[in-house]
Amino acid sequence: MNKLLAEVVKKDATDLHLSVGRPPILRIDGSLVDLEGWPVLDAESVKNLIFSLLSKEQQEKLMDSRDIDLSMTFKDEARFRVNIYQESNNLAAALRFLPSRVRTIEDLNLPPVLHKFTQASQGFFLVVGPSGHGKSTALAAMIDEINHSRQDHIITIEDPIEYVFMQDKCIIDQREVGVDVSDFHRGLRAMFRQDADVCMIGEMRDPETISAAMTAAETGHLIFSTLHTNTAAQTIDRIIDTFPPHQQTQIKMQLAATLLGILSRRLIPAVNGGMINAVELLIANSAMRNLIREGKTHQIDMVIETSYEEGMISLNRSLSDLVSRGMITYDNAVIYSNNPHELKMILEK
Repeated sequence: MNKLLAEVVKKDATDLHLSVGRPPILRIDGSLVDLEGWPVLDAESVKNLIFSLLSKEQQEKLMDSRDIDLSMTFKDEARFRVNIYQESNNLAAALRFLPSRVRTIEDLNLPPVLHKFTQASQGFFLVVGPSGHGKSTALAAMIDEINHSRQDHIITIEDPIEYVFMQDKCIIDQREVGVDVSDFHRGLRAMFRQDADVCMIGEMRDPETISAAMTAAETGHLIFSTLHTNTAAQTIDRIIDTFPPHQQTQIKMQLAATLLGILSRRLIPAVNGGMINAVELLIANSAMRNLIREGKTHQIDMVIETSYEEGMISLNRSLSDLVSRGMITYDNAVIYSNNPHELKMILEK
């Protein structure tokens, strides 16, 4: 297993997959590649590799629930977020490589305006996008900037803990769901008694967690979290639709009052190899707050498109810029665009 993990680090892969009937597979620059020199794995080999990562208690939990999430450190070089699951009565695993150094906003080529959100005293900031497109990495960059620039108490609630922060000016307490706290909602409620200034919630999965996060943002806390949504407008709809109809008016009011911004992130294959960042950025100005309050989410995309001077970025504008600079292909831009027709019109201007 250590040899496999070393290959992931050496080849700068993002993921390692272990599955019966295939050799170990790496994801490199977005594509799956068989690991050369390794045999096809049988059921016993996969089980032995996987069990070498687990304690006796974790093995029992896996056999009982059929899947398990965990994180692990590899030789002080890197961390891995691990999901082990059962398929066709065999075990399989997906391991996500997390570099040990937390990268900065500049390292990730994220919009410089994100620095502004790390300076806020309270409010609610979300990073959204498909799975595997760097939501946790972007959040970690923002949290670490606060760590180096402010004297605050930061609490993270994660499932599992991904990036491990080295405390600088801040106290940072990282709580893992299932190990340090029973669930996200309980961790958020406890935060009110822990004199926290900033909280990062690994993922908002249920109405109770979303409601507690917005209440925390209302009462003087700076809250960061993620959602598996594709766009800023879709994110607003998802949050509102999570609640029953009789609560939605109140949620719109809370969200309009607390939201700072939403970053949607895509990692796209670059022309010269590797992956490159395309983004959509919503900034909660007065016009945006009114749209949220009035439930006019269908107008959000238009406001983002026409508010470039305020720092907002539409995904198509970001994609067209990358195509114009020769950094991604037109075909890949179309694949990742939410509105290919509009993208074509922008590129033809």
